[in-house]
Amino acid sequence: MVTANGGDDGAGSAPRRGRPRSIETSNAILESAYVLMASTGLAATTIDAVARHSGVSKMTIYKWWPSREALLIDAFLQHAAQMLPLPPESSGSPAARARRHATAYAEALQGEFGKVQLAVISECIAKTGSAELFYARYLQFRRDALVEMIAAGQHDGSILAEGPATDLYDAIYGGLFYRYVFGIAPITPAFARNLVDLVLRPKA
Repeated sequence: MVTANGGDDGAGSAPRRGRPRSIETSNAILESAYVLMASTGLAATTIDAVARHSGVSKMTIYKWWPSREALLIDAFLQHAAQMLPLPPESSGSPAARARRHATAYAEALQGEFGKVQLAVISECIAKTGSAELFYARYLQFRRDALVEMIAAGQHDGSILAEGPATDLYDAIYGGLFYRYVFGIAPITPAFARNLVDLVLRPKA
């Protein structure tokens, strides 16, 4: 994953083999992978290409990521964390935070972020037969956090929509991604905000 691992986990624990992962080196690999995906496409973003671009050996990359697909997902994850941070509790009501995040996602889909996301998902499906790897390494944590935020709004009464918070989340972000994939209609910030209000029915 994106975070560094290694190091001592307690005074009495046995030392781990090998050197701990360098955060600087890991970030260089992930940044190179994302830059290559955005500029040359997934087909050209090979482990060889990432190694050349980052100046890190292929052996190191294979030691830290179990597959090319895992590396591509983590590179996308790191970029998404910077571009679409999860809204903190201190930044407003659950509905207001959901509105801001959905708007930011709609805007991101219009640029290279949307193209890279779709390409990575397609790569996972082509290689493994499903998008499970993408869900496990990228989407699950973010989905769980936003579902929890929506549920909190239902609990405190600021969100009037009934039904499972998971369904409400899927209605918002599934709707945005559906429009993006099929190009049914433009995805604008106004559309994203209106969609959140339509689905969540925030208390006036």
